Amino acid sequence: MTNNNLIRFITIGSILTIVGFILLFFSTYFGTSMAENWLMKQGGADTALFHIMIESYITNFVVAGGILLGIGLVTTLVTSFMILNVK
Repeated sequence: MTNNNLIRFITIGSILTIVGFILLFFSTYFGTSMAENWLMKQGGADTALFHIMIESYITNFVVAGGILLGIGLVTTLVTSFMILNVK
């Protein structure tokens, strides 16, 4: 692999890491916002159902953020070690 390809992998890994980090730490805001949007589309719902929707959306963002963060960190670390071995 050329050095330019390795740098592209580091860039992709860094972007994935940042997006995963944002999804993890703002999952409450994103989940609540999506649940409120769902509630407006429904025109109203039971409080318990709304609470379940909030928790579901927050969990979805936490899982997606964790996956992206993990893939981004692994990609960045492996590529960094490959760059060190190439030089």
